Amino acid sequence: MTEQKQRVIVITGGGSGMGEAMAEAFVREEGAAVAILGRNGERLGQVAKSLGPNVFDYQVDVSQRQQVEAAVEAIVGRYDRIDVLINAAGFSGNGVKTDMSLVEAERDWDHVQETNLKGSFLMTMAVAPHLSRPGGRIIFISSIAAYTGGSRAGSVVYAATKAGVHGLTYGFARELSEQGITVNAIAPGFIADTGFTGDWSDERVQGIVSQVPVGRAGQVDDVSGAALYLASPRASFVTGQILNVNGGWRFGS
Repeated sequence: MTEQKQRVIVITGGGSGMGEAMAEAFVREEGAAVAILGRNGERLGQVAKSLGPNVFDYQVDVSQRQQVEAAVEAIVGRYDRIDVLINAAGFSGNGVKTDMSLVEAERDWDHVQETNLKGSFLMTMAVAPHLSRPGGRIIFISSIAAYTGGSRAGSVVYAATKAGVHGLTYGFARELSEQGITVNAIAPGFIADTGFTGDWSDERVQGIVSQVPVGRAGQVDDVSGAALYLASPRASFVTGQILNVNGGWRFGS
């Protein structure tokens, strides 16, 4: 029997929430080597230490091209290749409403767009030349907000950038699929206990859960399970798709 080569997984936003859960899942399920990237170096180090010797952390602001290039160069220098890129870095910003000043609105737009959209673009461009051919995988983390505009007013920038992530998914799938690299996105619904939702009021949470057909909030493991599938050989014929992980809160594409 041929010994299976340890896969190399790169996860941005790997220091918390869904990114951390996906890192843990790839280590647990397949003993993968995992590089986690993020801006909070102290938190990344704690996560890497807790997940064991197969996990390495790189402090990176994904919106900064030179930092992205340096991190990818270091990862390839360590492992020689990359098998899976998961673009999970992102945040919702302070919220933009039409009654705020244009200066404030532009500031929020730039800040959120640079991480959610530009950062995903830069990481994909930097990693793509080093992905396994065939068998490479790119997974973007989008949001149900790309379809709904968010669960409340003030989500316009976040929703727009996540809709843009869908465009990245489709465009890179056209670009890379013929090389044996699949490109997909996961669009979570309400996922409890993350940096996005951990401080939401019980009233707001229960209002959302009451609309979810499966009758519960999502968990980070629901997202990591979807990522394991899309990164697996079983998903080799799945590309350019948005996998909705929302408990039926919203149907269809």
